[in-house]
Amino acid sequence: MPAKYYAPHGGHPDQDQLLTDRAMFTDAYAVIPKGTMRDITTSFLPFWDQTRLWVIARPLSGFAETFSQYIMEVQPGGGSDRPETDPDAQGVLFVVEGTASLTVNGTTHELTPGGYAYLPPMSGWTLRNHGETPLRFHWIRKAYDAVDGLDQPDVLILNEADIAPTVMPDTDGKWATTRFVDPSDMRHDMHVTIVTLHPGAVIPFLETHVMEHGLYVLEGKGAYRLNTDWVEVEAGDFMWLRAFCPQACYAGGTRPFRYLLYKDVNRHMPL
Repeated sequence: MPAKYYAPHGGHPDQDQLLTDRAMFTDAYAVIPKGTMRDITTSFLPFWDQTRLWVIARPLSGFAETFSQYIMEVQPGGGSDRPETDPDAQGVLFVVEGTASLTVNGTTHELTPGGYAYLPPMSGWTLRNHGETPLRFHWIRKAYDAVDGLDQPDVLILNEADIAPTVMPDTDGKWATTRFVDPSDMRHDMHVTIVTLHPGAVIPFLETHVMEHGLYVLEGKGAYRLNTDWVEVEAGDFMWLRAFCPQACYAGGTRPFRYLLYKDVNRHMPL
């Protein structure tokens, strides 16, 4: 079954819609449902043409500490020749709709849905939508934590369809992770992966760990344990989990439950 990736399209709810929703913001986690991603919650960026975005995570007291995450929407003909203005920022792009023309190191790459790009600091990349339909992609940014004796990571241009998922042991293939970066490569200080749980699969213990997480549900639905609460989530929802927030989940529905996962890795803790 081909992969599907949910993307917000904006719009505005009717006046008769109930205000009740699943949006939550706590000290340990946040849930930003897909219904909050409307026209009036978009932002704009300098040097980006015909582009708007939803900011779903940013460094903030009591919220995300290590990363920001945007869902970008670029109209045909739009894009940027100066997309990143922070010289310390590395980025990951993940395309969910449309085609991105990404130019880096003098080479142009066409990123279609499932397309992934890792861009180290000072890459000098540019991006355009030369297609006839809107382009939508995730842009995850983190200040690179350089280590003396380690080079910066290389540019990576990949697609999920070309990567064999790593299956968790003793799960009959029902729980797997698609890894775009070699976990043993210490140059990287963040990983962005795709976790897939087939219907009925479960994370069978409360994970409690140092990595901060951002989780965007690409497909399907599930029940997620966040700290002391059970929360139902579906395609288009975003979750932020603070470091050490207890977490587990069940996959529900008839399609795989899949999410784009950010975590910070491979560095000493600041003291």
